[in-house]
Amino acid sequence: MSPFDFSRAATAEEATRQAAQGATFIAGGTNLIDLMKLEVMAPESLIDITRLDLNDIEETGEGGLRIGALVSNSDLANDARIRRDWPVLSRALLAGASGQLRNKATTGGNLLQRTRCLYFYDRAMACNKREPGSGCAARDGFNRILAILGTSEHCIATHPSDMAVAMLALGAEVEIRSASGEDRSLPLDDLYLLPGDRPDRETVLAPGDLITAVRLPPPVAGRQSYRKVRDRASYAFALVSVAGIVALDQGRIARADLAFGGLAPKPWRDPDVEAALIGERPSAALFEKAADILLAPAQGHGANDFKIPLARRTLVSVLDELTKDDVS
Repeated sequence: MSPFDFSRAATAEEATRQAAQGATFIAGGTNLIDLMKLEVMAPESLIDITRLDLNDIEETGEGGLRIGALVSNSDLANDARIRRDWPVLSRALLAGASGQLRNKATTGGNLLQRTRCLYFYDRAMACNKREPGSGCAARDGFNRILAILGTSEHCIATHPSDMAVAMLALGAEVEIRSASGEDRSLPLDDLYLLPGDRPDRETVLAPGDLITAVRLPPPVAGRQSYRKVRDRASYAFALVSVAGIVALDQGRIARADLAFGGLAPKPWRDPDVEAALIGERPSAALFEKAADILLAPAQGHGANDFKIPLARRTLVSVLDELTKDDVS
């Protein structure tokens, strides 16, 4: 591990000011420390933000929740309000990592996890995300866990978060504090960037920007489910995951919120898939049509070709689960 300076921030203003000057935030460190050990990331300065007042889960005036960026994954997953009204989020969190890691991992850090692409972690291999312009060894290499949607010729990495997939389906918004003290919020989907020709740019965050909270809108009627398909039963990243919220009215789908993990460089949502379901009676044929829409632009790269039929089966199964009393 390369040498680095370390300090603790007493205020958000102090933290963002130091980050704007080149320091890297650290909270739980469950991803950052691994990357530093491998020297994939080698920050010269770390700024510890764990003493900031960002640990609360508060009810909003609109009936939703405001989740502080330092709330641990364990506390969030086990919060009684989350388990009751936003169960898809609790299930996604409990599907991720181990209990020990969930105790340390934070809400803000989970959103900003780096890819688990083997070539990103191996400094001897070409990786445009780690070293822009060096190439993408994954495209012709062992890419079994990598993306089939939203990729470019420069990068086929996947985003590893389970939590972010559920939050995307729930319509979450992210609150951000800039180094100038300005507060802003944006939909979670707008936080992430697709690789294009700059896979090293993963989010819209500017130097010094600090995620301070995530807001969930009020709970909605309907069934919720999180399905994660992985190589082993625990402590494995998703090959395919689906977060779904579906409500029926008089035998027809009145609401369908769907997000996908393991398929793209960011948590993935396709409004056309949801639009195809709204107003229709649940059926196997309808669910296959939704899968056709989702996977029309999908492209495998050899070892990950299997993800295309796997994603189809997983989506159809989740939709069947969420409407099973009404499937014809």
